[in-house]
Amino acid sequence: MERKHLKVYGTVQGVGFRYYTQKLAKKYGVVGTVQNVQDYVEIYAQGDAETLNQFVEAVSQGASPASKVEDVDIEALEVDESLKKFKTI
Repeated sequence: MERKHLKVYGTVQGVGFRYYTQKLAKKYGVVGTVQNVQDYVEIYAQGDAETLNQFVEAVSQGASPASKVEDVDIEALEVDESLKKFKTI
């Protein structure tokens, strides 16, 4: 089990990015949160290593058809056992 903090920059607000990120999280069985913050989207994601990496790759490619990801900062975090689902904040 791993947990990551992502900051996704580019055209990621106002294009359905959070909605599609939530759909990807469900597809990959990832738990955590996604929210708009200033000029980027912030994601806290947790899951088993392989599917979490697949999720991160899918998000990095642009979670929504109208998005354009320019940069992604990724930080590893300690696992949070209290996370049970993925939600948009």
